[in-house]
Amino acid sequence: MPAVCLLDPDEDVVRHLADRGAAAEQPAWACYHTRMWTTWWAGMELGVVPFAVGGPFAVLVAEELASSGAELVISVTSAGRVLPLARPPYFVLIEKAWRDEGTSLHYQPASEWSHLQPHLAARLAPALQGLDETVFTGASWTTDAPFGETPSAIAAARAAGVHAVEIEAAGLYAYAAGRQRDVVCVAHVTNTMATGGDDFEKGEQDSSCRAICPRSAPRSCSRTGFRRRGMPRPGAPGVRLG
Repeated sequence: MPAVCLLDPDEDVVRHLADRGAAAEQPAWACYHTRMWTTWWAGMELGVVPFAVGGPFAVLVAEELASSGAELVISVTSAGRVLPLARPPYFVLIEKAWRDEGTSLHYQPASEWSHLQPHLAARLAPALQGLDETVFTGASWTTDAPFGETPSAIAAARAAGVHAVEIEAAGLYAYAAGRQRDVVCVAHVTNTMATGGDDFEKGEQDSSCRAICPRSAPRSCSRTGFRRRGMPRPGAPGVRLG
């Protein structure tokens, strides 16, 4: 089991890698209704699990990854823009997620927010500086009911200082806090919640070659406490994603 694994809800990363022959399916992966692909990146093995969509399913997969030996889980999920930080598409490291869902309640008492764990935030802050692609930091709104994104709900989210809406981060961060696991959530802000004709167009190749742009995240974390499992295969110092 790779020490670092990526949740890829839209399968963008897996398609990008598979189209280039840069990933192989992991036959030992046994989680419910999912498949894992592995690739070599920067001298370390990276596991990628596509289609872990929604809080309950994403947390189920994260639990299975942890029990199988993964030490860091990164979720890169499509999100809608609430308070603008730039013109979509762009990335936001989610520092806190507004808990408008139910999964988080199974791991933490009721509260307004779930948070990225402070030790991970401290490691990531310097790693995100100077990248080719800007990665913002901000707050998300996690909802179980996308059709509940009404004008009044959106107004409340804006008043709370929310930058993006998605469907996994609050549950994943509550699970991480409750189980003492390391999880990082990144919102790929790709739309303005269906306010334009091509609002869900991510750009060339669905931006799959950019979906792991915050690639300093696993490198930074692995250099400060995560074990690398195994060595790169001969002649493969790492696959550059994008």
